[in-house]
Amino acid sequence: MPATFVVVPQWQGSVSARAMSHADGAAAILGDLPSASTVAVEVPVEAGESLGTGVLRYSTLVRVRDLTAAALDRVPDWALTVGGDCGASLAAVGHASARAAGDLAVLWLDAHPDLNTPESSPSGGFGGMTLRAIVGEGATGLALDPETRIAPERLVLGGIRAIDDEERRFIDEHDVTTLTVEDLSDPSVVIAALEATGASQVFVHIDLDVLDPAALAGLSYPMPFGIGATELVALVRAVVARFPIAGAAIAGFAPASPQAAEDDLPTILRLVGALTSGAAEPG
Repeated sequence: MPATFVVVPQWQGSVSARAMSHADGAAAILGDLPSASTVAVEVPVEAGESLGTGVLRYSTLVRVRDLTAAALDRVPDWALTVGGDCGASLAAVGHASARAAGDLAVLWLDAHPDLNTPESSPSGGFGGMTLRAIVGEGATGLALDPETRIAPERLVLGGIRAIDDEERRFIDEHDVTTLTVEDLSDPSVVIAALEATGASQVFVHIDLDVLDPAALAGLSYPMPFGIGATELVALVRAVVARFPIAGAAIAGFAPASPQAAEDDLPTILRLVGALTSGAAEPG
């Protein structure tokens, strides 16, 4: 079955000066998706309170997670979740893990590993804690449960180039597979790393800041020396052709204006096309 698009215009997980532009980015992408197979999650307008958790806007983030999970529960097959900030991937991975009965690897394509905890985060932004929550560690309501969490050995991080101390400690302690931007230019290297996890299905998370800023302007955290758009599209197509995709997400689009969004959309839509191009089937 083709993908269902679940659009989550969440901005509350970002601490960028352009945080609210993530909602604009999600809305811009929504305008180019097929309405018959698209579900839009109504994200609350309020920022939310931390409630002593160490997570900025915690109360709203928990609400959005619940709303997103409810939307995903109605998806007949697999979902391509469109953020918003990276926090939208929490519910998306949980849904995919349940579909895959735990037989799932996560390919996290991002300039940042997003492996902080509420205690270690230098900012309190949940976007930088999302992958740690996916492995089951984090504030109540913002971490996957034992049935759906992803073990560190099932993670493949690609293109990360800004790592905090606690993130480095976690990566080293758990021997998490990390691939450089150069590695991403050779799909066979990425496919071998995913095969080494032992999982037969894959969730693909793309934070658009994995791209070089020259390839996409609408980034809330632009980081130099990223992958090119053509190389990223080729990589995604290769992964999707090799593995059944249990779910995917695109996050981090924060355009400066409607005109700027129009300039970036062709690149994003190429990635959408790559993610939905797969021929691999489960089993």
